[in-house]
This record gives sequence, structure tokens and C-alpha cells, in this order.
Amino acid sequence: MTDNKNTMGQPKIRIVVVDDSALIRSLLTTIINEAPDMEVVATASDPIVARERIRETNPDMITLDVEMPRMDGIEFLRRLMRLRPTPVLMISSLTQAGSETTLTALELGAVDFLPKPTLDVSRTMQTYADDIRDKIRTVAAARLKRPLLFRQPQSSAPKLASTKLAGNALIAVGASTGGTEAIKEFLSGLPADCPPVLIVQHMPEHFTLSFAKRLDGCSPMGVKEAEDGEPVCRGMAYIAPGHSHMVLRKGGGGFTIGLEQTDPVNRHRPAVDVLFDSVARYAGAQTVAVIMTGMGKDGAQGMLRLREAGAVTFAQDEASCVVYGMPREAMQVGAAMQAYPLEQLADKVMEALQGGFARRAT
Repeated sequence: MTDNKNTMGQPKIRIVVVDDSALIRSLLTTIINEAPDMEVVATASDPIVARERIRETNPDMITLDVEMPRMDGIEFLRRLMRLRPTPVLMISSLTQAGSETTLTALELGAVDFLPKPTLDVSRTMQTYADDIRDKIRTVAAARLKRPLLFRQPQSSAPKLASTKLAGNALIAVGASTGGTEAIKEFLSGLPADCPPVLIVQHMPEHFTLSFAKRLDGCSPMGVKEAEDGEPVCRGMAYIAPGHSHMVLRKGGGGFTIGLEQTDPVNRHRPAVDVLFDSVARYAGAQTVAVIMTGMGKDGAQGMLRLREAGAVTFAQDEASCVVYGMPREAMQVGAAMQAYPLEQLADKVMEALQGGFARRAT
């Protein structure tokens, strides 16, 4: 009989693995069961079998493949979230089609995703094992959120007042787990002529282009994946590509974007701290910064430097976060001036840009 508690006497995270590949099911089971705080209680080769295994075992979370026989992962997820909401970690292939499907899964309520393991010598199996265990711990502890009802772009969206922030103002945003939907909600509340928005969302490189295109289709602003050397323009939001850190540069009478493939920071590339540090260097007093849902501490120190440079700084509040990690760290170190629910963040940023927020650096 399997011991269902870890070495600290706490219940283990109980997981059902759903994947049509016997090799992947075996690999994930081995990786998970080697950790002392989690265990695979059942596996399933397709959603029909998974439905029975979930009913029998009542797991804490599920890992779910995208492409499977008898019922695809998206349809299964849609039904699961309607009938038996359960934290889900999607396991997706690194393809354009896979990234589109995974983003749909996140819209439907999946907490996070991870690429399937590959025979890539640059990425060891131990690294993958560590990543999936970290993801499982995050997903199991996450707050499930109902799909958001996004605001429709309004032609009467407020125009920016003429203030000292209006000329070269910037908005800098960082997010991780739960951030894809949080960023969509945030951008939907900003006007089409908003100052430029620079965004770091922790995401693999094969996914950021699809993410930017999706946002572009539902945001008043234009949204694109950032390119090295391009000018930063009003009415545009820029998503850091998954292969590079994104930084702000100054020259030629304005700001431009820089992409750097230097070492990961806080285990991430792109990293929020790298973006925030560069913005603090060149545009601190002209910036409103926001840190959103996500595990870990990336962005907290960079936001602190932004605040010290004169920026207005906000965090997403605990109740509206899928994972209250990055915003909590920003609040604890004094980097964020105030925390607000996700649905209020866009309005609070606009108030700050229009001079309605008492700006202070201490």
C-alpha cells in the first residue's frame, strides 16, 4: 500500500496523468513518483478512460495531453471545468498548432502548461523533471478561476490628459502563471491611444507569437511580439519573445526595444526584473508598472528600483490571482505602492497616467 503522506506528514499531491502515449505516461509517472510530496494515483490513455479514473480517485490535479483519441483534450477540459472543476496542467507539443491549442486551454481554465519532453541535448531530463515538479506544486496550489468576461473595446475609451506623464509615458507589466488571461483582461481595459505597454509573460518561445496575435485580436491597442531595435510607439503593446530578455533602450529621440539572449534571471528568460531594471534606468519617473499573478519572486526587485526611480507601481491583489507569488513578493519588499483586483488595474493605471494618483517614491 502506497504511503499517501510525504516525509513531513502532509498529504501528497495526488495526480491523474492523461496522455495517449504510453511512453509519456510512464515517463511522467516516474518523474512524479520520485518526488516525496506527490504521487500518480492513476493514468489514462484518453479522456473517456480519464473520466472514470478521476471519478474513482478524486485527484488534486490532472496533467492533460492536447491531442488524444476519442475526445481531444480541449473538449475534455471544457466538460471537466463545467462539471468537476479541477486544477489542470496541460502537456503540449512545441508546435504552432500546439501553442494555439494550449492558449485555448488556458482560456478554458487550465492553470498552466509545459512542453512535452524532447530529446534535446541542451535541455537535460533532470531539468525537465525539476520543471514539471515545480509546475505541479504551483498548479495544485492555484486558485481556479472562471473564464473571464472580457470588456469589449470601447470607441469612447478615455483619452489621456495632458500631464507630465503623457509625453513619453510607459506601462511595464510582468506576469507568470495565470498571466495569459490576466494580461488579456488588463489590455482590454486600456484605450487604443494608450502609451506603449511592455510586457514580460513567462512563456516558451514557441508560444509568445501566438499569444501576441491572440491579444491583438481582442485588445483596443495593437499587440505584437517585440523585435530587436524597433521603436516603442503609442497605441502598441509589446510581448517579450520567449527566447530573449526584453529591455528598454534610449536613443534617436525616443525609446526602442532591445532583445538580449543573456543568462536567465530568476530562472527565467525573459525575466520581469530585466525589463523593469532597464525601464527604471531610462524612464523611471515616466512609468506605471504592474506585477500580476505568478509563482516566485521575479519582478519584485526590479519594481522596487522602479519605485525608487519615481514610477507608480501596482500589484494584482491576492483574491484575483491564480498564484499569489510575484505580487506578494512585490508587496513584501515595498516595491508595489498598492494592490488592486485584476478588474480594476487598467482603470488605476489610467488614473495614474492622468494624474489622479498621488505619486510618491517613498
